[in-house]
Formats: sequence, C-alpha cells, structure tokens
Amino acid sequence: AFLDTLPGLYVVKTDGLAAGKGVLVTESLTEARDAVRAYLSGQAFGDAGRQVVLEEGMTGPECSLLVLVSGGDLAPLAPAQDFKRIFDGDRGPNTGGMGAYSPVPIVDDDTVDRVLKEAVVPTVAELDERGAPYRGILYAGLMLTPTGPKVVEFNVRFGDPECQAVVPRLASDLAVHCLESARGERLTPVEFVDDACVTVGLASEGYPTQPRTGDVITGVQAAERVPGVTVFHAGTKRVDGDLVTAGGRVLNVTAVAPTLKEARARAYEAVGQISWPGIQHRRDIAAAVESA
Repeated sequence: AFLDTLPGLYVVKTDGLAAGKGVLVTESLTEARDAVRAYLSGQAFGDAGRQVVLEEGMTGPECSLLVLVSGGDLAPLAPAQDFKRIFDGDRGPNTGGMGAYSPVPIVDDDTVDRVLKEAVVPTVAELDERGAPYRGILYAGLMLTPTGPKVVEFNVRFGDPECQAVVPRLASDLAVHCLESARGERLTPVEFVDDACVTVGLASEGYPTQPRTGDVITGVQAAERVPGVTVFHAGTKRVDGDLVTAGGRVLNVTAVAPTLKEARARAYEAVGQISWPGIQHRRDIAAAVESA
C-alpha cells in the first residue's frame, strides 16, 4: 500500500546486513512488490530481510565524499564517483561497487561546502549531542539531484571502491591524518596531487547474486607493469601456488595519470591483461568524463 503512494521510482532495502546486495532500485511497481514479498518472507536474505525500508527514488549522478572527523575538526577528501550497477549503462542489479574515479569534474568546492554544511556537520554534531562523538572517516554517499545534493547513506569507514580512487591521489600522509583523527587532534591540511585516478572492479561469474569461486587468475603481474597501475586484491586466495577467486568482487585495478582520459586508458589496458573463467567488469567506468 505504501508503494502505491510513491511517484514512480522505488527503492526497497533490507534493514539488516546483506553484504551490500540488499537494495533494489526499480521503476516497476510489480518488481518492487515482488521484492518486498521476497524480503519479508526471508526468501531473499533470510532474517536480514524480514524488515524492509521503502524509499522514494532519487535521480541524478552519484558522488561520494569521505571526510576525516577529529573532534570538532573536519577535513574533506577529494570527491569520487562510483558505479554500483553490475552492467554498463547502469543496468542490472546493485553491487558493492564496480569502479570509481576521482576527481569528479561536476563537483566543485561550493558543492563540497554545501554537503559539509547541510549533511556532515549536523550529523557529527548530533553524534556529539548523543554522547557518541565520532572520530575517523565518515563516508557520505550522495545523489546530486536537480534540487541539490542529498544523502543516500553514511558509512563509518573508507568506501570501496572509492578509497582506491581517492587515496592514491593523496600528497599528504594518510597515516598522519588517521592518527590525528583517532586521537581527536587538530588535522594537518589534506593535500592532493593534480593527477586523476580510475578504478575498475573485476568480479566473478554470477556476482552479485551467486558468485562462483575457485577459478585460477592470470595476468596480475602483467597488469601491474602498466605505468601508474596498482592491482588491489579483494576476493582472492592462494591454492596450491595458484591465485584463485575467493569472492564476488575479486580485484580492483587502479590507474593514476595526469588526466582522467589517460588514467582510464591505463586502467583498461591493465584490465585486459587479467583473466579467469567467467570474469566480468564494466567497460564504461569514467567514460562520460574521460576528456577531463
């Protein structure tokens, strides 16, 4: 009955832990109803889905802002944009993230200031008011809607894959920033290089619903020989000397270069070196902004 009151883009979420998979965004009322039934019955996510959150969908590009919080001192890191759908063109089910890039040309300093003022500062102040002062990284997941930025979610950690697109651009010392934040000290100014960074996620066959594991991975060393490239391991393990898949999101291939276009080219050159049976990845990470 509540779904019938919404204007046409539906968001159905579990109210429990679902490994980043418990969100459906759909324009289909039938699909939304079916999801609610599957969640509440326990068919979809067991006990984690027996309570659901229903929301009006928001439209606009996504943006992630990671903010160092240390007492009353806040320091935003460089914005990033991630890609949550499994297939190119933002199609298919939501995942934990199939790639990201930084900087985000459409997010200027005024937008960052507005997010801090309207979302982050009030949240940190409310935590203080409730006797739960927060220190560390606060991740604000945002939608840049036609009426301005709106919060989709907060996380109390570095976001993945945004972390792999933001931290490689740091010119200042991450360890110093984290230590100051943990101690509640005044933060050293955060500095970034002008270089851009693009991260492409590589996933197992069947991800995000039923990822297959145990496939032998080849080409990681060749990928890391591409200039500016680092391969981050997410779901891998060693079996009898072989590197094999051990999760849904397996590797993140990150490239740093002077421009987003060059970083994207390096990332996908490296991705082309890596293989295992059933490998899947998006081919459009940062494609819309590669001229920046």
